[in-house]
Amino acid sequence: MALTDFRTLGRSGLVVSPLALGTMTFGPGAWGADEATSRAIFDAYRAAGGNFIDTADVYAGGESEKLVGRFMADSVARDDIVLATKFAFNGSASPRVAGQTGRGNPNAGGAGAKNIHRALDASLRRLGTDYIDLYWMHIWDGVTPVEEIVQTLGDLVRAGKIRYYGFSDMPAWLAMKAATIANERRVPGPIAMQLEYSLVARDVEGEHFPAAREGGMGVMPWSPLAGGFLSGKYKRENTADIGRLSGANPFGNSKFVDRNWDILAALTAVAAELDRPVAQVALAWTLARPGVASTLIGASKVSQLETNIAATDICLPAEAMQRLDTASAPVPGFSASLTMPAIRKMVFGGHRVTGWGE
Repeated sequence: MALTDFRTLGRSGLVVSPLALGTMTFGPGAWGADEATSRAIFDAYRAAGGNFIDTADVYAGGESEKLVGRFMADSVARDDIVLATKFAFNGSASPRVAGQTGRGNPNAGGAGAKNIHRALDASLRRLGTDYIDLYWMHIWDGVTPVEEIVQTLGDLVRAGKIRYYGFSDMPAWLAMKAATIANERRVPGPIAMQLEYSLVARDVEGEHFPAAREGGMGVMPWSPLAGGFLSGKYKRENTADIGRLSGANPFGNSKFVDRNWDILAALTAVAAELDRPVAQVALAWTLARPGVASTLIGASKVSQLETNIAATDICLPAEAMQRLDTASAPVPGFSASLTMPAIRKMVFGGHRVTGWGE
């Protein structure tokens, strides 16, 4: 596998690299990279053959979009790039950027038609382009009807301002309802889900992955290294002053739990046997999971990007995949505790029944 081993995103004709470059690190902020470093990361990703760039209106208070726009213009590569950005958070201003809160206008956030049009127009200006290839609803606001979201985003597809759209960090039922409405109305529907997914975050396999498969949506994991936890740099005995997870961060201390340390131990053992860095093996596992279309990676320096890209060269042996699957298996509740083969044996009187498309 390489960055040029392209794949389609969901049930669509959008062709993307197996690793997408996330640009949350572009611009000022706690984990930001300056313009020169951001440009070097962008150029290195493009030189490796990558075509999928993912940003958002809230990253660095809009500065990430501006940087991506400049880099695209300077490289004369707009039509070669699959450009994704996001809307939903209030004011298109990151709370991580001092003095920018954007909380004065409730219609400057959410998934309503008014804000979607406002946010898209602002993103297009910052990016210096007249269309977005993939427009993400960054998060559902909990109040906007799904029908309004599908109608608004579908209208933008038909107007040519966006080519496709997808949903990030939303309930599985909402994405499936949107796909169903779009199918029934014969209008554009979502083609992808962006979700936290890694060896230590597999809870979305229960509802989101089946919904994505049924609705024709590709899964795009974010934080496949769990904020750096799966890079191998953290030790159970000491987590202080090591990296991003040691200070204020969106995950808090949620990654430093016994179950995750056990998963990391299993991952470290497999990586040692394969003589590959821990982070690369964690990424290789994610890339090999059924339903995963393109995996989002981020970097604050070029060496991190190069390490991540090298993961595409790894084809994990079946035995290694099985060990990692077993070590990281999510703890199911009752409704998920029965496997589908077991359920079918019960409901079909012990007979083996294979479903359509299996």
